[in-house]
This record gives sequence, C-alpha cells and structure tokens, in this order.
Amino acid sequence: MILTVTPNPSLDRTYEVPSLDRGEVIRATGERMDPGGKGVNVSRAVAAAGQRTVAVLPLGGAPGALVADLLDQQGIEVAPVPVAGATRSNIALAEADGVLTKINAPGPELSGAERELLLETVRQQSRDAAWIACCGSLPRGLAPSWYAELVARAHAAGARIALDTSGPALLAALRERPDVVKPNAEELSEAVGRPLATVGDAVKAAEELREMGARAVLASLGADGQLFVSHEGAWFGSARVVAVRSNVGAGDSSLAGFLIAGGNGPEALASAVAHGAAAVQLPGSVMPTPGDLDPAAVTVTAEVPADRVLKEPVS
Repeated sequence: MILTVTPNPSLDRTYEVPSLDRGEVIRATGERMDPGGKGVNVSRAVAAAGQRTVAVLPLGGAPGALVADLLDQQGIEVAPVPVAGATRSNIALAEADGVLTKINAPGPELSGAERELLLETVRQQSRDAAWIACCGSLPRGLAPSWYAELVARAHAAGARIALDTSGPALLAALRERPDVVKPNAEELSEAVGRPLATVGDAVKAAEELREMGARAVLASLGADGQLFVSHEGAWFGSARVVAVRSNVGAGDSSLAGFLIAGGNGPEALASAVAHGAAAVQLPGSVMPTPGDLDPAAVTVTAEVPADRVLKEPVS
C-alpha cells in the first residue's frame, strides 16, 4: 500500500472556453470537476495501476466533501482530517488554442490542533504502507519545517518517505534525510541556487541535494527525461513520445510509477519514465492504466549524457 499525504488539497474546476476575453461574459463549452493536489494525483495514478492506496488529506466544507466523493468513485481510500476551513477550489480556463489559465486559491489556515491531527492521522495510517508520499505546497498554518517533522516521525516508526515539494519546505526537510526527493528541473535549480543548462548540471545539483540530506533524488527534466541519483550511482531515463496532449499530473504519475516498482534503482526509474510518458499522451489529468504503458519505448542507462543541453534550460 502506498500512503499519500496532501496538506493542501483542492477541488479543481476546469472550464473549456473559446477564448479568454477580459471584461466580457464568457460562456463555457464544457466543464469538469476533479480532486486536486500532487499527493491526490499520486494516489489516482497508483489506483489506476491497480494498486492499493490511502490518501490522507485535510478536508473541510462542501468542497472537501466533493473531493472525498470523487476519490471514492475512483476506488481510493480516503483518511480525512476534518478542518474548520473549507477546502480550496481552484479554477482552470482552457482555451480552444490550448492555452490554460489557472487560478489557485490559498486554501484554509490550519490550527495547531489540526496540524497535530494531520500528523497523527499519517502515523495511524502508515502501519501497512510500503511508502509514504508527501506532496505539494503547505497550507497556511503549517511552517516550512512541517514536512521535516513528518519525515522524522515517519522514520522513527520505520516508514520510508518520498517527498515532492519545493522551496523552504524542501530545504528544511532535507536535514531529516527523506528516502527520496522528487524535484523538477526548476525546483532543482532553485534548491541549489544556480541555473541548469545540461544534464550534467542536473546530476551535480542532485548530488548536492544528497549532500544536504536526501538519500536519493528522482529528478524530472521535462521533455529531456528523468534522473535517478543515489549512493549506488546515477541513471538517466527517457522515452519515445508520439504526441503530447497534456502534462498535467505527469510528474505525479512518474512518482507513482517509481514507488510501485519499489522506489530504488534503474528498474524503478524505468517505471517512472514509462508512467510519465504515458500520462503526457492522455487528455487532461487522466492517469495511465497498465494498458497505456509502453515499456519498449523507455531507455534507461548508467551512461548519463552529461554534456546534453537541456531543451528547456532553467535560468
């Protein structure tokens, strides 16, 4: 079982519109609602792969009830943490030409009692977990050190932690030695404080995160592929993609694939790449099923192409 923790989940409403004209009445041509948040997406991807997952998330108000219902419909067990504030509702406006405009709400502010209840719920639910995936931004009321406290408590209980966050929350958590961290290229660049122009730059940055405390790093480089760096070495993975339809949730799908395959080594990296490549070829935030995967399109090598210039360099 893979346990996911999403401290700031959302109810995501997407409206399809012909074009976005400021100051005008715009009539949507389509709409949908989805449970949102990086950890929620990891649970959705794990469930789509036919594996058991439990999602721990603070939920409040009518939006929170809708999130729980939507996850239940997808076969995902929910361990809700009741909070006084309403779960945030995010809005996405999808134009006909493919441009996506997103409005993300800040979410509720958690009280001291709610913060402690969230940690306690993770502890209770983690007994049967192979991995705990802690993902996304922190809501108001949780200090940047909150993930660090969660990692420390999880390790004390013998659990393994995968952490997907950024900024001060990531840096604070590194001192507690999370088992794997999953930055994208931009987050990796931010963590080390310098631009990344080549795959070799990304490898050096991942090694620095390990020196700062991460036991392993799974780094997504967008269209350029993915890296896995641990004490055993570094591997580079890429996949042939026919056509990109949507990259929403692709990184979360990659993390799910990585954890499903054991969360270590080149085999897990290959699974991560396969899941990410499948996700970008599906519409919206649809998560891939085993039938969507194409392992033959994936290449993983220990001969990392250090001099390869990134297609999307981070400055």
